[in-house]
Parts: sequence; structure tokens; C-alpha cells
Amino acid sequence: MKVYFAPCGIGLGHVGRCIPLAKRLEKENVEVAFSTYREGTGYVEREGFPLIEAPPIGFQVKPDGTVDLKQTAINPGPFIASFTLLKQVGFELKAIGSMRPDIVVSDSRVSPLMAARLLGIPRICILNQFQTRVPRKKRFLRLSRLAESVMLTFIGLTWTMGNSVLIPDFPPPYTICEGNMVIPKAYRKSVKLIGPILPEHPDSLPTKEQLREKLNLPMEKPVIFVPISGPTAEKAFVSDILTKILLSFPLDYEIVVSYGYPNADAKPIHHDNVTIYNWLPNRFEYLKACDVAIGRAGHGTITQCICYGKPMVIIPTPGHTEQLTNARQAEKLGVARIALQEILNKDKLLRRVQQMLQPEAIQHVEEIQREALKHDGMRNAVKEIVAAAKNE
Repeated sequence: MKVYFAPCGIGLGHVGRCIPLAKRLEKENVEVAFSTYREGTGYVEREGFPLIEAPPIGFQVKPDGTVDLKQTAINPGPFIASFTLLKQVGFELKAIGSMRPDIVVSDSRVSPLMAARLLGIPRICILNQFQTRVPRKKRFLRLSRLAESVMLTFIGLTWTMGNSVLIPDFPPPYTICEGNMVIPKAYRKSVKLIGPILPEHPDSLPTKEQLREKLNLPMEKPVIFVPISGPTAEKAFVSDILTKILLSFPLDYEIVVSYGYPNADAKPIHHDNVTIYNWLPNRFEYLKACDVAIGRAGHGTITQCICYGKPMVIIPTPGHTEQLTNARQAEKLGVARIALQEILNKDKLLRRVQQMLQPEAIQHVEEIQREALKHDGMRNAVKEIVAAAKNE
């Protein structure tokens, strides 16, 4: 069997949940290949999978990492954006046609689905955002609503036309991407909630105490893990702010920061109680060993922390509606507290960390963890991929 993975290459989250699927399938003698772009390419190359670099696509951001809607609309603009989509579809037609896979697995990318449909190849779409939400501003409220309606009609049809749509999230009431999954009734029959796809299951790792000993982390004080995720332009600004704040945190805490650059040197930099890595290949060991995590409000970050039973302080990217919606849902469930980047400082961040380290907060997260681990997204996704490839 041949499987063609085509994840979105913006940031590492989409590629990061396709790679463990590819590894699992390879163990069953399945041939896999990847098509992606931007940050995703370095991650795939590091993991050693065959890679075809696709034409890039993305959005504009301001120097502080905020999504710049105006510049995104102007540059590349609707005409060039349409041309870019057609260029991507043409690229995928050639790449998929050359490999002739049994199935195409797209993670949040339209062009591979369109190309596979034209070639008559089965396809599966992995999503955690069914619709694109436009940030609401009073001056453009009606325009925002109209834009959302048009995009929902077009994108919803594209996600579901002859495809199975897999949502790597928990069933209600714990669905993190609930606010981003307003699915019209006509499309719902194609959509399945399968549970998060974990690259490393917490039960496969040693105990928290064993990991602390292995990683030279102290037993006697709280450990804060800070995995900074997202596209390079988005996370550069918040990385700088967080580093300055965390270097001033009390010595009562042990802090491990990962900037999340897959092609960077993994050698750490030590500053008293703060250790900084450009890349952590064993980040799930640190996640299990820590007491609380600080990070962006990406879907993967939040669902992974829940599965590992770790309270969170989350800093959504300003203007990033998906992250803002995820963050509100996580806070509503009691597994996280939101810290807004625009007003972030040492006192606010430390206060939220202390709130999430309270015994009742930890106990609540661990209760949700027990429910979360009942849903094996990895097993369910592999089952769906194999069945679709065999037309079962």
C-alpha cells in the first residue's frame, strides 16, 4: 500500500500529527511520502521521510506575531491567491500522479484533495478547523460575516466532497476545537471525532519521577515546561518576551524552554533555573516530567497537555481566531488560564502559573485526562486510512 501525506506546512502542528501516522504505517510495510512546505519541510526532512516540497502558501503577520488581515488580503491578493491555489493543484496532480498512491491524506490543505479527486484516488482530510473565522471589528462586521459565509460554503464543500473528515479531538463536552467546528448539516455525515493523534503516548514513557531523574530535573520544586509552537514569524516575538519574563521568575521554579526549531542545534543554554533549547527531540519526556506548561493556544499543544494531565497557561496569537477560540474553550473546561500577549508581564504570568498549580486545578486536569485517554486518535486514524485505501 502507498500513502501520500499532504499536511499544511505552516508551523509544525499539522506535520507533527502526520509523522506519527506515517511511522505507524511504515511498521505495517506501507510506503509513505510527504508533500508540504515552509516550516513543515525541515520537520519531515529531520524524520527522514521522502519529501516533495510544494509551493508555499500562508498569511502575513506583523512584527509582534499578530495576524495581519489587511496585508494578507492585499498581498498576495485574491487574483494571485487564486493563481497560487491553481499552482498547488497542478503541482499535486503531477506529484500524486507520479506516485500513484492508494490514498491521499491531507491535513488542512485543499489542493491535494482537489488533485486526488481529479485523479480518482481515495482521500482523507484531517482537520481541527472546519471554517475560517474572520476577526470581528465594528467597522467591518457585516463584511466579516459575509466573508465567513462564503468561505464556509466553499471550504466546507472542498473538505467533504467524497472525503472522510477526521477531527483529532475529544468527543463532547471536552472538544477543544468546538468553536471552530460549526459544520452545516449537509456535511456532518462525513465527519468523525477520533481523539487526538499523539506522537508519544504518556503510558509508553517512564514515570514522572524516573523522567526527572533521567533529565536532571529537581524533585523538590515545580517544573515549568514552555514548548513554543507556531510559524517562525509568529513565535519569534513571543519567544523573546517569554524568555525575558522567565529569566526573572523566582528560583523556586525550574523552567525548561523549547523554541521549536527542528533544524537547530539541540545543545541547551543554561541561566540559573532556566534551560533553553532551540529544539527538543524528546519533548514529551519533558511534558510528562513537568508540573505545568506554558505555550501558544494551538490545537495540538492543548490536546497533548490534556492527554498528559498537565495544567496550562496559554498565550493565543493576537488576531488568530482559531487560537482565541481554542483558548476560551480550554479555560472554560478548567484545564488552562489565558494570558494575553498584549498585556503580558511577569506578575500576570506568575499569577496564572500559581493558579494552575493549585491542588484542585491539578486534580481537575487529571480527571479530564482519564476521560481523554479513552480515545486513541492514532489507532482510529490508521484504521480509517487503511479502510479507505482498500475501499472497505
